[in-house]
Amino acid sequence: MNIRKTVVRAAGIAAVATAALGLFSTGAANADTFVSLPGGELTKTLSDGTVVTVRMVGESANINPSMGATPVHRNAWVSGSAQVELSGANGAVGGKIFPGYVVGCQVDISGGGATGGADGGANWDGSSPSAGATSGANLTLGPGQTRSFHVLDLEQPDDFGGEAHKVRNAFKGSNGSVTWADETIGLTGCGGYAQARSFVSVEVETDNVITWVTLWGQPFSLG
Repeated sequence: MNIRKTVVRAAGIAAVATAALGLFSTGAANADTFVSLPGGELTKTLSDGTVVTVRMVGESANINPSMGATPVHRNAWVSGSAQVELSGANGAVGGKIFPGYVVGCQVDISGGGATGGADGGANWDGSSPSAGATSGANLTLGPGQTRSFHVLDLEQPDDFGGEAHKVRNAFKGSNGSVTWADETIGLTGCGGYAQARSFVSVEVETDNVITWVTLWGQPFSLG
């Protein structure tokens, strides 16, 4: 399992994160910027009456703008909790949670319908982003390029007893969540401004419907 302090658990707890900005400094030349992000909540009613609520709570980023001591290096440690609640379903319910981040270099990542310029870059239509990197975020991007990655890398045996890696947490019933702390975003090659943005993509399956719901977090600067 290649995750840094990632916890998967069942949950149905709502919280509100207050936006704030502060500095954690170990010296003027090596100051980290701590950003408390507002998270978000999205509710969608499916065609069979199932109500899906997706929340991002406790989201934050601790940003070091020049980990490699050059303007083209950035490093950030991100934390958050993705929570899913299902209600009103007529029949069996469950789903899969795919949390991750999109990172962009000199490109606006505030809206949906964007396609990254990097090979295997971020690609989304406002519902289900596809990630160019399976997990971990040591990314190299040039101007106008974006790329996404998933937070999870869960090891489990496949149908033949071999090793398989999953980038989602599957849950049964009406509640599921994924919580992570100090997941690294390492970016090189970007000489201009850089941004990142979280996403929580959820595949919901009932007796009658299989669909995707995606909640986007607020973009934040990597310096």
